[in-house]
Amino acid sequence: MKSTKIAIVIVTVFISIILVGFFNNSGDIYFSISRNMELFGRIYKEISFNYVEEINPEEFLKAAIRGMLSTLDPYTIFIDEDQKDDIELITNGKYGGVGITIGVRGEDVTVVEVLDGYSAQKQGLRIGDILIEAAGKKISPENIDEISSLVKGDAGTTVDLTILRNDKQDTIRFSLIREEVIVKNLAFYGFYPENSNNVYIKLTNFSRSAGEELRNAIKELKQIKPIESIVFDLRGNPGGLLDVAVDISNKFLPKGLLVVTTKGRDEKEEKVYYASQEPLVPDTRLVVLINGSSASASEIVAGAIQDHDRGIILGTHSFGKGLVQTIVPLSYNSSLKITTAKYFTPSGRSIQKINYGDKNKVFSRKDSMKINSYKTDNERIVFSGGGITPDSTVRFEIEGEITKQLLAKGLFFKFADHYYYKNSRLDYKSLKDDSILKAFEDFVAEDNFHFHSEAEKQIEKLISDLENKKSNDKLREELSHVRKQLEELESAELKIYNKEILREIKSELIMRYLGTEAQTKELLNFDTQFQAALNIVSDSELYRKILKKRE
Repeated sequence: MKSTKIAIVIVTVFISIILVGFFNNSGDIYFSISRNMELFGRIYKEISFNYVEEINPEEFLKAAIRGMLSTLDPYTIFIDEDQKDDIELITNGKYGGVGITIGVRGEDVTVVEVLDGYSAQKQGLRIGDILIEAAGKKISPENIDEISSLVKGDAGTTVDLTILRNDKQDTIRFSLIREEVIVKNLAFYGFYPENSNNVYIKLTNFSRSAGEELRNAIKELKQIKPIESIVFDLRGNPGGLLDVAVDISNKFLPKGLLVVTTKGRDEKEEKVYYASQEPLVPDTRLVVLINGSSASASEIVAGAIQDHDRGIILGTHSFGKGLVQTIVPLSYNSSLKITTAKYFTPSGRSIQKINYGDKNKVFSRKDSMKINSYKTDNERIVFSGGGITPDSTVRFEIEGEITKQLLAKGLFFKFADHYYYKNSRLDYKSLKDDSILKAFEDFVAEDNFHFHSEAEKQIEKLISDLENKKSNDKLREELSHVRKQLEELESAELKIYNKEILREIKSELIMRYLGTEAQTKELLNFDTQFQAALNIVSDSELYRKILKKRE
């Protein structure tokens, strides 16, 4: 292990030297490439054959590649053969697997979603099942990154999984047949509130089929009743394919309007993308929800909607990724995802937040990242840099520190499993808030959960420091008294933040009893950003005022 680390450091240093030579403006670039490739080959051979410890040539080269790419932006990456399914997922929204999503809840690797219609669901895997073995290999949070390659594979092959269930009392083994799993881009679409003419649409990805899914959803809803407004949710959407972002924008923007412009290293490499079809909902009032996890293609759509004043952007600042990647196939089933361009919204602004060339010696040219102002079609002021700034900033955050700690320990998730297994025959609608909260309080007490505020932690540190110094007994006594008072206050935290705690509990419980669609509707009842969007689209005068629309 030590020798491998040394090798990685050595190769990374050598690659850095090579790259400095690569951009030496005094010589011809092709000569520089040839010279540096020869130098790299010599170094690679010398270390592979003569280093004091035996070197794995394949891993050594991959370390060199990773070291080289780490000097660029985080989106330029090497994808080896073991990750080929990731390419299929990124581009086409499908992969060979069993139809589950996993995550770490507390100290366990847990099934957090089971997709309908696939092997896992058909054979009985459930949300909350704890995964302890996959394809004969023990599973833990430490090796969670390996699970994807263990569970995914070619359709038609099998994979064995072992899980714990029912408070870890039952051990169950599954032999699941892998299938081609198609990941839906639309997590939810429908009229909400159900008696209204407002449509809520949640888009989670921008894979190849996203545009068609959105088209079919809008057509289906228009056949039910007229659509008067749409809340289009891009929160948490990390993006995807650029041409799909253009297609999604085209569902709202009039034909012929500019959607996005991309510019590569050569100024002649500029490409422009326009809305090429008549929109499905040209005049419907529209609010687009974004947050700090809305990135890339999500920002292209939000930027086009905002710059053309087609709708109102609501939420918090988006991520700020204004870069475009291209996937280049390489030999041996590997690929290179490389940043090839920057994109600009219709008003001409770049929303890129981080300038990766600021302190990077491999770049021969430094780009300015000044924040400039631009104007939308209605002469509203918008800004470059730092992501998309909402037209209406509304925050949706967890307030209670106790709620955050309960989430971090996975106790809402664990409680929902515990409660459901004991009460699986109950009707969800019959559950009373007070009894659920009481059951949760008892559960966290049995789990030995103790909430410690930041203030208490600081006092503990002060008391500890004073004890180490063996002085000032009176001050220690006073601090201990304050700590006791804080503990009494903290015991009431469950009641102080009972509304958001109840929201998290019911969100997990409804998933177990009624599924993901019901969970989405339940969460919208507590969602301050959605409720703010609903108020805006319901008030035509306010809607026009924000967009500076004329009658």
